[in-house]
Amino acid sequence: MTEREKLMKKLQAREARRTALLSKNEKSTDEAELRFIGLQLDAVNDEIAELRSELSDIDVEDRVAAELAKRDASDTDDVSEAEARTAAVNGKGTQERPNSESRGFTPGVGFAPVAGGTPGALEDRAAADKADREKRGKNLMEGRSVTVGSSSVVLPKHTSSTINGTFEKVSGLVDGVDRLVLPGGESFSQPYEKDTPEGNYTAEGVAPGDTDVTFGYADINKTKITAYSEITNEIKKLPAADYESVVIGGISKSARRKLAKEILVGTGAAGHLTGILTTAAAAIDVATDIGISAIAIGTLKTIIYSYGGDEAVEESAVLILNKKDLLAFSQLRTTDGKDYHTIITNGNTGTIDGIPFIINSAAAAVSATATTVGTYCMAYGSLANYKLVVFSDLDVQRSTDYKFKEGMIAHRGEVYAGGNVVAFNGFIRVKKATAV
Repeated sequence: MTEREKLMKKLQAREARRTALLSKNEKSTDEAELRFIGLQLDAVNDEIAELRSELSDIDVEDRVAAELAKRDASDTDDVSEAEARTAAVNGKGTQERPNSESRGFTPGVGFAPVAGGTPGALEDRAAADKADREKRGKNLMEGRSVTVGSSSVVLPKHTSSTINGTFEKVSGLVDGVDRLVLPGGESFSQPYEKDTPEGNYTAEGVAPGDTDVTFGYADINKTKITAYSEITNEIKKLPAADYESVVIGGISKSARRKLAKEILVGTGAAGHLTGILTTAAAAIDVATDIGISAIAIGTLKTIIYSYGGDEAVEESAVLILNKKDLLAFSQLRTTDGKDYHTIITNGNTGTIDGIPFIINSAAAAVSATATTVGTYCMAYGSLANYKLVVFSDLDVQRSTDYKFKEGMIAHRGEVYAGGNVVAFNGFIRVKKATAV
């Protein structure tokens, strides 16, 4: 293998190394790693420049030797070696060089200066070419690393133009209940049937007994739910990602999240919704509440068959529960170790043995040891038995005046709504009982 072939092999290896480093530099986000890669690129680029310089010197010598051999073959012994070297370096043929002398070449001895020549001129030119090649090699460094000192590196920070979302924060309960839009209203009252007594035997001439239908009324009063958020003017104008749109969407999400919680646990006090799992829901007779101490194999059947009247097993009912209790249902096993329940999940909703469920974090978990005895944990019933009355649309407004001096942009959303259970014993509630 010739010297030139050896140098070419080394050059190819160094260039492959540089390509790998550039690829690694592009993918890395660690500052320390990027700094180390930059130093490695410096060293590799220096080696590449040096190898290219050596190859260039070999090419020059080869061209000089070829030119001299050509001139020897044509019996032009009077051509000086300096003219041949100049022709090889400049890529030109033999030219007259007025007002200049050259050095002679003696086989076996080399170049020797002659009177009137310029000793070392070609060596100076080669050195300048080498320095220029080294500079070009260093300029090939990846542009993200900019050396500002002997040991410091400035690495520009890049931010994505998209914003990743988070986990689901709003229970599907808010969209599942019955909804009535009543713009501009203050309150709403929903009558419901409580009971129809059975008839009696009546003797001739005797007045029949009363069988009056009993009614109840669920009052739904207007409540005000708000959400507020501020961002800086810079966040709106400068970042590539659209933070403001996410903030505005978050206002709506916050209001819906509050509604989903209050539908289940609202206290029914002034300015509050009436929740299913509270004694304020007058349509539910507390005598129908059932208690369980833990999630067991018969728990789901107990809930299903306890719901509704004495004459039928109700359909189209939904189980509202905490995610921890859903986990407890999934962990039940048959005697041969198989899953006792078939559970199909679809995010916030799903089915247990075909029975629909909705997860709501506002519900306490029966399976949690921290849940105290007597706490309401689950509800089962038709979602149409809860009415959410919307007295106004969710209105989100933006203001740049409130904190103009500070450069803050305020976003405020509000919705007027109310809710209550509107069917007699429309849900059966499950509370935690003392372990037996």
